[in-house]
Amino acid sequence: MTDTAPASPAPRARREGSRDEGQWAHGRREPLNQNEEIKKDEDPLRVRERVEQVYAHHGFASIDPDDLRSRLRWWGLYTQRRPGIDGGRTAVLAPEELEDTYFMLRVRIDGGRLDLRQLRTVADISVRWARGTADITDRQNIQLHWVRIEDVPEIWRRLEEVGLSTTEACGDCPRVVVGSPVAGVSADELLDATPAIEEITARWIGDSTLSNLPRKYKTAVSWLPDIPYEINDLAFLGSVHPDHGPGFDPWVGGGLSTSPRLAERLGAWVALEDVPEVWVGVTRLFRDYGYRRLRGRARLKYLVADWGVERFRKVLEDEYLNRPLVDGPAPVLPAAPLDHIGVHRQRDGRYFVGAAPVAGRLSGDALARLADLAEAHGSARVRLTPYQKIVVLDVPDPAPLVEALRTVGLEAEPSSWRRDTMACTGIEYCKLAIVETKERAATLIGELERRLAGEALDIKVNVNGCPNACARTQVADIGLKGQLVTGADGTQTEGFQVHLGGGLALREGEDGRFGRKLRGLRTTAAELPDYVERVTRAYLAGRKNAAETFAEWTARATEDELK
Repeated sequence: MTDTAPASPAPRARREGSRDEGQWAHGRREPLNQNEEIKKDEDPLRVRERVEQVYAHHGFASIDPDDLRSRLRWWGLYTQRRPGIDGGRTAVLAPEELEDTYFMLRVRIDGGRLDLRQLRTVADISVRWARGTADITDRQNIQLHWVRIEDVPEIWRRLEEVGLSTTEACGDCPRVVVGSPVAGVSADELLDATPAIEEITARWIGDSTLSNLPRKYKTAVSWLPDIPYEINDLAFLGSVHPDHGPGFDPWVGGGLSTSPRLAERLGAWVALEDVPEVWVGVTRLFRDYGYRRLRGRARLKYLVADWGVERFRKVLEDEYLNRPLVDGPAPVLPAAPLDHIGVHRQRDGRYFVGAAPVAGRLSGDALARLADLAEAHGSARVRLTPYQKIVVLDVPDPAPLVEALRTVGLEAEPSSWRRDTMACTGIEYCKLAIVETKERAATLIGELERRLAGEALDIKVNVNGCPNACARTQVADIGLKGQLVTGADGTQTEGFQVHLGGGLALREGEDGRFGRKLRGLRTTAAELPDYVERVTRAYLAGRKNAAETFAEWTARATEDELK
């Protein structure tokens, strides 16, 4: 593993001082766009008072537009897409034409940790108030749909009663802190990062001093490299210092969307007890120095690209930590990526069982039944993974549970296609989407399981409904970016631009990389199974040997082989 992630093509660095970027640290406090105006007018967290006192009593029509399309996000609420609006109208219609009177509600589950009481509460909310919807996101949240504003205060009360919340699940603020789904139980873990995640969330989630960041802020803390650390604004990964022992290696400046960039190492070593201090130092640095002029340049990755990590670290040390950080080594990656699917022995001799739904889609009923199954098989807690999977911990005898999980749509012995396919929300609910994703991913998995049965493969397929890369298009073996394409009959139809050979550094000797994007390499949605089968068979026929990965093959394959 290299000391820093390989240079990324975007965002490009700009000459310092070339323009006013609206940085608070430089005295630029006057808002330079509408989003900044809305946040200056009022702390977005205060919108909860109006939800509870006004909107829940008077309904959707009473919601102020600035609250509806901005501040409600700080409490996990987005309006969902009105049914029947095709992808060709996504960027054309005004917000009030595109949005429904129902909400998507994101429940933040930091570190993916759920006890059975919490799991049952989310399941009950799903059944009572969200038409049974419950999708696992790739940031360890559970996403509900069809939520009415009238029901939100009671949903909040039920969640908070069991220690969950939707606070800052969206918005320009610290989003859910991603963590290892096997923290505290893995035999390969030297330090359990859970105390750091708990301190961060207890002290600073909902803190008004951090509720107005330049843009969304995604962070992760894990000893194990079983999280997508290279695409977070800030991530801490386990590392052993030769003198100080086990600690954490901080990475900054990652993010995808339309200008992807991999995070870079700060080159520092941080003790477990100091992780919260460094976390809040970086967060405050982003708040003060982050760009606020253009929303498209407001993520931390642009500041890191312009400054470089050496300057970033110096400002962090001099202005926010008031001390130098200890230099530290890079993390040591395992021989194979960790996804935790299947049966694995814990350090205490019991087992955890990882299982895959289809592209993260479950239901409230399935979650309730999962809680009953976990309890019946000796477990009191489950974890969500940042790959849209579920792990049941502390199981004395795993074999019966593996069989039982199938009854709720969870497969602990999945095909490689089911194991390695993710999908974002898509046009079914998302106002930004251009194409449908969840059902399309399910159809693709079924077709490939049938057509390529018996092939031992490790090909990750990420299906995204638009260019924003919520399903990590650019870092999949086969990344599919939703767009309208021209079909065989010459008409516009749903389809995908194809990225090939992307991936993250999750195993020894591997570097993070973005997928190869060939000019004109697109497929219609209807032809998607044919295309994936074709390129997979080309890989099987053209690889040097069984050890050559799909990404390695695509890097040297001809364009004709990839079409």
